[in-house]
Amino acid sequence: MDRFIVNGGRKLAGEVKVSGAKNMALKAIVAACLTSEEVEIENIPLISDLFVMTDIACEIGGRVEVLDHTIYIEMAEFSKHEIALERAAETRTSAMFMAPLLARAGEAIIPNPGGCRIGSRPIDRTIEGLEKMGVKVEYRSDDGFFHMKAANGLSGIDYTFKKSTHTGTETLLMAAVLAKGTTILRNAAQEPEIDELIDLLGLMGAKIKKLDPRTIEITGVEKLSGAKFKVGPDRNEVVTLAIAAIITDGDVTIRDIGKCDLSAFLQKMEEAGVGIEKRGNDIRFYYKGQIKAVDMETTPYPGFMTDWQAPWAVLMTQANGQSIIHERVYESRFSYVEQLRKMGADIQLFNPEVVNPEDFYNFNIEDDKKSNKHAAKITGPTKLHNGVVRITDLRAGATLVLAAVAAKGQSVILEIQHLDRGYEKFENRLNSLGADIRRVSNE
Repeated sequence: MDRFIVNGGRKLAGEVKVSGAKNMALKAIVAACLTSEEVEIENIPLISDLFVMTDIACEIGGRVEVLDHTIYIEMAEFSKHEIALERAAETRTSAMFMAPLLARAGEAIIPNPGGCRIGSRPIDRTIEGLEKMGVKVEYRSDDGFFHMKAANGLSGIDYTFKKSTHTGTETLLMAAVLAKGTTILRNAAQEPEIDELIDLLGLMGAKIKKLDPRTIEITGVEKLSGAKFKVGPDRNEVVTLAIAAIITDGDVTIRDIGKCDLSAFLQKMEEAGVGIEKRGNDIRFYYKGQIKAVDMETTPYPGFMTDWQAPWAVLMTQANGQSIIHERVYESRFSYVEQLRKMGADIQLFNPEVVNPEDFYNFNIEDDKKSNKHAAKITGPTKLHNGVVRITDLRAGATLVLAAVAAKGQSVILEIQHLDRGYEKFENRLNSLGADIRRVSNE
């Protein structure tokens, strides 16, 4: 496993572009398996999660070719219906292959999905919807697999999600495009990546329309065709680079972000007193004086993304005063706090009083543990110092890199494979702006 050696305390400045969105690229690979024809996907990020997904597509019968940042996928027919356990443990998105497997082959054997350790992240809402579409589902605890069969195909349903679920909305959406009849998904998640997925499926011949921001109508078709599609820029990477600029008292312009929706983030940045300048498809973030402490709650889109929570925390360590971060999406997403404390951060975890937790939190209350803390109190500004820290999940990894870049002295960051899951050559982007980060092999 590789590690980073970071010499911190350098101001970041310059221009940089971000990769294609991880959260769209991985779903596009799954969507491509809904047709027997070739699908071409441009602007993909060359990250480890993407290669896990292409490996899975090949293992179940697909032909995959990656040329530079474009991928070609052709799933003429499925050679097997089971996703390997070791593959599923590497990325949560692997479970979404259940949609094309059930829609085209009528059978799917899917392990409990893996990915980052940020909470239980159950797929119960997805399973419930599939059962209503006519899928018989049996979870076998002896092998850890969901065994699913749709002997009579999939049927359209009118289904309401109990709570917002990004992955559940996308999975049922993909299953419904080849189902018999019409499906209506209510209380559907409304992240921009879902609109991108709808655009891709539309190019493939699906009949989908949004009746309102949280209601999607899908009229099933007999088959889909090939298509050419370009993945949009990664919002999470924009946020990470923006915070990197500010915590180093820097000045960074992020180019070609297109229609990337950063509204909730930009609002909080403006409250914090950050310099922001929009220039067509580019956006500039620059330090213009002491950062103000700002409270924040994570919520499903259009609110402040849970993926932005950890980078925001490191920004608040440099803010003047006390700020509160309240995590409402996942029950356990503060694993990075202990590592930031090693670098001098003043962060206390606690549980705020909540009148109706079942409605207030988006996670399943029954999955919560007494040991979990749902909020962080951050006192700043603090001078971060160098340290040896360990990455526990993807966004926490970016957070620790940001802290090390801002801190004085040399830091060592371990287990950077978590970071490689979602950022393509992250150190190169930061180094192009003036950071000093070196990747070192442990071999």
